[in-house]
Amino acid sequence: MNFPKHFSPLIFSFFSILLLFAFSGVGFFAYNASQEVIASLDQYENISLSQKLRITFSHSIRDEGYREKISLSPKTNAYVSWTDDFKTIEISPQSIWKPETQYTITLPETKTVSWASFKETQLFFQTSTYPNVATIRPENGEKNVIVGVEDPLIVELDKGAGEYWIDFAIEPQKSVVFQSNDERSRFEILPKEIFENGSQYDITVSAYPKNSVDSEYRKVLKTVSFETLPPAPTDWSKDLTERVGQAKRFTQAQILEGKYIDINIDAQIMTLFENGNLLDSYLVSSGLRGMDTPKGSFQIHNKHPRPWSKQYSLFMPFWMAITPDGKYGIHELPEWPGGYKEGANHLGIPVSHGCVRLGVGSASRVYEWAEIGIPVIIY
Repeated sequence: MNFPKHFSPLIFSFFSILLLFAFSGVGFFAYNASQEVIASLDQYENISLSQKLRITFSHSIRDEGYREKISLSPKTNAYVSWTDDFKTIEISPQSIWKPETQYTITLPETKTVSWASFKETQLFFQTSTYPNVATIRPENGEKNVIVGVEDPLIVELDKGAGEYWIDFAIEPQKSVVFQSNDERSRFEILPKEIFENGSQYDITVSAYPKNSVDSEYRKVLKTVSFETLPPAPTDWSKDLTERVGQAKRFTQAQILEGKYIDINIDAQIMTLFENGNLLDSYLVSSGLRGMDTPKGSFQIHNKHPRPWSKQYSLFMPFWMAITPDGKYGIHELPEWPGGYKEGANHLGIPVSHGCVRLGVGSASRVYEWAEIGIPVIIY
């Protein structure tokens, strides 16, 4: 082949190399344009309310404002950032994700750094559910309920409520405190004031996310109604054993902190309470008519295991004065100097001269249990 004189073999070689690179470049771009670019979520179910999501692309993406084009439905303010050399996007809510909601993330079309095309893609994730009430005691419609420190209201959830505030509303309104286990899945509601006998109460359990300022996120988990134990009977059983059982069932604490002695003159029953818990009940004999035991609030002023009464010439075992002058007190059935003791058949009947008598055994137990200064309520 004859070349023009001005077209040397060197120039021909140069153009050949350029053509080779040109065709190679076309092949390179054609290869990259045909690459499949995909994106995937690291988790898409049971997303916690403040959880950060990670979207991983199969190829590094050209940013150029791409983050600002990503959208969420329902619309939510979120932080979006790149990691891993523009292959991973992290998305976290500025406050919280809405509970029990399916979100759609729309990723618009773009190019990779090697100019491969990424088509618009939608990814979906579901946020975690509210906790639900598994059990609540008392149950809905339950009657004869006693509410106290020993018998708290109990709410158990199906999972821990770490991300939620749990609210307890009681109607009629009562002042309460509550305590929970470490997982916040079990709550005990303790009364700070008495729940009236024979009354209906409604308790509503609600939950709302801790970091939410949106009231629509509050959810009522459950409402139950119950009735407290009816008032103590006005006609106490003539069977004294049954009467003690009635007292243990119906007597409610009037003081919820510390020890105190509760004396019901109508029932002729003494009941011991400690921190709102009923410990035991005993038959007593109070003052007969005309020499009535005074009613009101008193306290133990002094104690003596076996004092002598000059006024009555009797021993008063296990004496506990309830008035400063020592005129009235609590003691065991009186005893004559020769050892004769008044019969226990007087217990349950008001026959004393104003003191409150206890039987053999119960008097010593109360004496050992009671401390000077503890309250005595007589009604």
